[in-house]
Amino acid sequence: MNQKELITKIKQGKIFVYPTDTIYGLGCDALNKKAVAKIRKIKQRNNKPFSVIAPSINWIKENCIVDVELEKYLPGPYTIILKKKNKSFLSWVSDTDSLGVRIPNDDFCKKIQKSGLPFITTSVNLSGEKFATSINEIAKEILNKVDVVIDIGELSGKPSTLTINGKEVRRQN
Repeated sequence: MNQKELITKIKQGKIFVYPTDTIYGLGCDALNKKAVAKIRKIKQRNNKPFSVIAPSINWIKENCIVDVELEKYLPGPYTIILKKKNKSFLSWVSDTDSLGVRIPNDDFCKKIQKSGLPFITTSVNLSGEKFATSINEIAKEILNKVDVVIDIGELSGKPSTLTINGKEVRRQN
Protein backbone atom coordinates (compact mmCIF):
# COMPACT_ATOMS: atom_id res chain seq x y z
CA MET A 1 0.00 0.00 0.00
CA ASN A 2 1.48 3.32 -0.98
CA GLN A 3 1.55 6.34 1.32
CA LYS A 4 -1.34 8.13 -0.43
CA GLU A 5 -3.62 5.07 -0.10
CA LEU A 6 -2.60 4.67 3.53
CA ILE A 7 -3.42 8.28 4.40
CA THR A 8 -6.77 8.00 2.58
CA LYS A 9 -7.66 4.90 4.63
CA ILE A 10 -6.63 6.65 7.89
CA LYS A 11 -8.83 9.64 7.02
CA GLN A 12 -11.73 7.26 6.18
CA GLY A 13 -11.64 5.92 9.76
CA LYS A 14 -10.28 2.48 8.89
CA ILE A 15 -8.96 0.24 11.69
CA PHE A 16 -5.37 -1.00 11.24
CA VAL A 17 -3.16 -3.77 12.53
CA TYR A 18 0.30 -2.35 11.96
CA PRO A 19 3.96 -2.79 12.93
CA THR A 20 5.76 -0.46 15.31
CA ASP A 21 9.37 -0.47 16.44
CA THR A 22 8.36 -2.89 19.21
CA ILE A 23 5.21 -5.00 18.69
CA TYR A 24 2.15 -5.07 16.42
CA GLY A 25 -0.37 -2.36 17.18
CA LEU A 26 -4.03 -1.68 16.65
CA GLY A 27 -4.82 1.84 15.54
CA CYS A 28 -6.91 4.44 13.77
CA ASP A 29 -7.28 8.20 13.43
CA ALA A 30 -7.50 9.35 17.06
CA LEU A 31 -9.76 12.25 16.04
CA ASN A 32 -12.40 9.82 14.71
CA LYS A 33 -14.59 9.02 17.75
CA LYS A 34 -16.42 6.14 15.99
CA ALA A 35 -13.17 4.45 14.99
CA VAL A 36 -11.74 4.85 18.52
CA ALA A 37 -14.95 3.34 19.95
CA LYS A 38 -14.57 0.39 17.55
CA ILE A 39 -11.02 -0.24 18.85
CA ARG A 40 -12.31 -0.13 22.45
CA LYS A 41 -14.88 -2.77 21.49
CA ILE A 42 -12.29 -4.96 19.71
CA LYS A 43 -9.92 -4.78 22.71
CA GLN A 44 -12.75 -5.12 25.25
CA ARG A 45 -11.25 -2.09 26.95
CA ASN A 46 -13.92 0.37 28.00
CA ASN A 47 -12.37 3.16 30.03
CA LYS A 48 -8.61 2.61 30.11
CA PRO A 49 -6.81 5.45 28.27
CA PHE A 50 -5.18 4.88 24.90
CA SER A 51 -1.94 6.46 23.72
CA VAL A 52 -1.34 8.09 20.36
CA ILE A 53 1.39 8.21 17.77
CA ALA A 54 1.91 11.95 17.52
CA PRO A 55 2.31 13.46 14.06
CA SER A 56 5.31 15.50 15.29
CA ILE A 57 7.22 16.81 18.31
CA ASN A 58 5.58 20.20 17.62
CA TRP A 59 2.12 18.60 17.85
CA ILE A 60 3.05 17.23 21.28
CA LYS A 61 4.28 20.66 22.43
CA GLU A 62 1.10 22.35 21.12
CA ASN A 63 -1.24 19.97 23.00
CA CYS A 64 0.67 18.80 26.08
CA ILE A 65 2.68 20.28 28.92
CA VAL A 66 6.16 18.98 28.17
CA ASP A 67 8.24 18.32 31.28
CA VAL A 68 10.88 16.06 29.72
CA GLU A 69 13.41 16.36 26.91
CA LEU A 70 11.31 14.77 24.15
CA GLU A 71 14.24 14.38 21.78
CA LYS A 72 15.91 12.07 24.34
CA TYR A 73 13.09 9.53 23.87
CA LEU A 74 11.45 10.24 20.53
CA PRO A 75 11.55 8.76 18.01
CA GLY A 76 12.05 5.51 19.88
CA PRO A 77 10.45 2.68 21.87
CA TYR A 78 8.91 4.98 24.50
CA THR A 79 5.42 6.10 25.46
CA ILE A 80 5.65 9.41 27.31
CA ILE A 81 2.79 10.28 29.63
CA LEU A 82 2.22 14.06 29.62
CA LYS A 83 -0.44 16.38 31.04
CA LYS A 84 -2.81 17.72 28.39
CA LYS A 85 -3.01 21.51 28.09
CA ASN A 86 -6.79 21.12 27.82
CA LYS A 87 -8.32 18.21 29.80
CA SER A 88 -11.11 17.78 27.22
CA PHE A 89 -8.60 17.37 24.35
CA LEU A 90 -9.03 13.84 22.90
CA SER A 91 -11.20 12.94 25.92
CA TRP A 92 -12.54 9.88 24.05
CA VAL A 93 -8.93 8.63 23.80
CA SER A 94 -7.95 9.44 27.40
CA ASP A 95 -10.58 10.79 29.79
CA THR A 96 -7.86 11.76 32.26
CA ASP A 97 -5.81 14.97 32.28
CA SER A 98 -2.90 13.05 30.71
CA LEU A 99 -2.13 11.56 27.32
CA GLY A 100 0.42 8.94 26.34
CA VAL A 101 2.38 9.97 23.23
CA ARG A 102 4.71 7.95 21.02
CA ILE A 103 6.79 8.52 17.94
CA PRO A 104 8.05 5.04 17.03
CA ASN A 105 11.31 4.81 15.11
CA ASP A 106 9.79 2.73 12.36
CA ASP A 107 9.20 3.26 8.63
CA PHE A 108 5.49 2.42 8.73
CA CYS A 109 4.83 4.77 11.65
CA LYS A 110 6.68 7.54 9.80
CA LYS A 111 4.15 7.07 6.98
CA ILE A 112 1.28 7.30 9.49
CA GLN A 113 2.73 10.60 10.75
CA LYS A 114 2.56 12.07 7.24
CA SER A 115 -1.25 12.13 7.66
CA GLY A 116 -0.75 14.94 10.19
CA LEU A 117 -3.23 13.18 12.49
CA PRO A 118 -2.72 11.64 15.93
CA PHE A 119 -3.08 7.87 15.56
CA ILE A 120 -4.26 5.43 18.25
CA THR A 121 -1.52 3.07 19.33
CA THR A 122 -2.37 0.08 21.49
CA SER A 123 -1.12 -3.48 21.41
CA VAL A 124 -3.15 -5.77 19.18
CA ASN A 125 -4.40 -8.19 21.81
CA LEU A 126 -7.28 -8.40 24.22
CA SER A 127 -6.49 -6.53 27.45
CA GLY A 128 -4.35 -8.68 29.72
CA GLU A 129 -3.36 -11.18 27.01
CA LYS A 130 0.02 -11.62 25.32
CA PHE A 131 1.03 -8.96 22.79
CA ALA A 132 1.83 -9.99 19.20
CA THR A 133 5.25 -9.96 17.54
CA SER A 134 3.89 -11.50 14.33
CA ILE A 135 0.55 -11.50 12.54
CA ASN A 136 -0.01 -15.24 13.10
CA GLU A 137 -0.03 -14.60 16.89
CA ILE A 138 -3.08 -12.33 16.59
CA ALA A 139 -6.46 -13.86 17.45
CA LYS A 140 -8.70 -14.42 14.42
CA GLU A 141 -11.53 -12.68 16.31
CA ILE A 142 -9.43 -9.48 16.21
CA LEU A 143 -8.19 -9.87 12.62
CA ASN A 144 -11.79 -10.35 11.43
CA LYS A 145 -12.77 -6.94 12.88
CA VAL A 146 -10.06 -4.76 11.32
CA ASP A 147 -9.97 -3.17 7.87
CA VAL A 148 -6.23 -3.20 7.09
CA VAL A 149 -3.42 -5.57 8.15
CA ILE A 150 0.18 -4.51 7.49
CA ASP A 151 2.50 -7.51 7.91
CA ILE A 152 6.27 -6.95 7.87
CA GLY A 153 7.19 -10.19 9.63
CA GLU A 154 8.57 -10.78 13.12
CA LEU A 155 9.12 -7.76 15.42
CA SER A 156 11.41 -7.29 18.45
CA GLY A 157 8.75 -8.22 20.96
CA LYS A 158 9.15 -5.69 23.75
CA PRO A 159 6.34 -3.20 24.44
CA SER A 160 7.35 0.45 24.61
CA THR A 161 8.79 1.74 27.87
CA LEU A 162 6.52 4.16 29.71
CA THR A 163 8.06 7.46 30.76
CA ILE A 164 6.15 9.24 33.52
CA ASN A 165 7.46 12.44 35.10
CA GLY A 166 10.79 11.79 33.39
CA LYS A 167 11.14 8.31 34.96
CA GLU A 168 11.15 5.13 32.91
CA VAL A 169 8.65 2.49 33.98
CA ARG A 170 9.05 -1.03 32.55
CA ARG A 171 5.79 -2.69 31.58
CA GLN A 172 4.76 -6.20 32.37
CA ASN A 173 3.12 -8.25 29.64
